[in-house]
Amino acid sequence: MPFSEEKLKKVAEIIARYPEGKSKSALLPVLHLAQEEFGGWLSADTMDYVATLLKLEPIEVYEVATFYSMYNLKPVGKYLFEVCQTGPCMLNGSDNIIDYIKEKLSINVGETTADGLFTLKTVECLGACGYAPMMQLGKTYREHLTKEKVDAIIDECRRTAAMNN
Repeated sequence: MPFSEEKLKKVAEIIARYPEGKSKSALLPVLHLAQEEFGGWLSADTMDYVATLLKLEPIEVYEVATFYSMYNLKPVGKYLFEVCQTGPCMLNGSDNIIDYIKEKLSINVGETTADGLFTLKTVECLGACGYAPMMQLGKTYREHLTKEKVDAIIDECRRTAAMNN
């Protein structure tokens, strides 16, 4: 389960950004690398490995990984719908959007569709309150969500997945 040589070099570069003895400062970016390298989520073994690389106690890694919603602690689908559920999004209908996605994909929050394509996750503020309700899909924000826009996003993801298979 070790990182590839390329990723180990990247880890060394990240650690070198910080003063000696402050390797914990590298934890967030190294966790991102680990999640990317090991299937989009962080298993206990992966977090233990990161702890070893950074000379930390495993609990220090667990504390961080469980605090931030950007880290997945179980396998996720190819498309991760991270729907904001904070005040402004909620006032603009995020609860309805979450319910619609649950119904449309036949999953609950925290679950993945049987085909492994979609996971639904609720998250705290993504900093795009003026575009509520919204969600993050990969590295992009999908804003001013409606049922029709959700349908289009799901169709887009399915088409993309079919083209890549």
